[in-house]
Amino acid sequence: QMADPFLYHTGRRSQYGCLGHEIQIEHIKAYVCTPSFFTDKAVIVVHDVFGWLFPDIRYIVDLIASHGYMTICPDFFKGTEPWKSTDHWADFADWLKDHDPMKVDKEADVVLKYLKEQCGAKKIGIVGFSWGGMAVHHLMLKNPQLTAGVSHYGIIRDSEERYNLLNPTFFIFGEKDHTISYDQITLLEEKLKQYCKVEYKIKVYPGQVHGFAQLKPEDMKPDDKPYIEEARKDMLDWIKMFV
Repeated sequence: QMADPFLYHTGRRSQYGCLGHEIQIEHIKAYVCTPSFFTDKAVIVVHDVFGWLFPDIRYIVDLIASHGYMTICPDFFKGTEPWKSTDHWADFADWLKDHDPMKVDKEADVVLKYLKEQCGAKKIGIVGFSWGGMAVHHLMLKNPQLTAGVSHYGIIRDSEERYNLLNPTFFIFGEKDHTISYDQITLLEEKLKQYCKVEYKIKVYPGQVHGFAQLKPEDMKPDDKPYIEEARKDMLDWIKMFV
């Protein structure tokens, strides 16, 4: 059932004043935040079903930029409607047909070209959440230009080729994610052991539900906060190790 992976409640979210700005790259709009000094290191952030305008994802972009990376979140939905929390989950499968997380190659290429040719990026990492986690998983199998990836709760199902990653990839999961079973994570681990020739890591965070890792600090519940902060530090450490 395709609807399963994304059935999570966004809950109340606080407002967020973004630090970056919006740009246009060929046919794609993107949100960009850069450090105050020049750097040749960049990170692409892939949004979830709620799209590139969602405050949580912009917070993540700003956070990564604050660690010294040119950081960019392109609109992988190319101007089409993101999923909205008011939409009916019965329609999700149809929506997903037009928003396939495995059909992001063209947009990724446009953004990679921009980062390399216009911004002087030498190393480029990628992080994604949910829908974006699946996109990252896919791109780390396909695009050798991406130096390292972090996939948050995004599993590609039913494909042998999902295991031969091209560059180091870190998979982050929540223990209580009702959309990704423990069996699927175990299978991923077994298959990566068998096929993967690069460094990888899988980590499951206790008690965490789908979507836990992109919350802004003021939206975190006290019990979850330590795990969200740990996942965030782990994500940044992985990027810093390779990018």
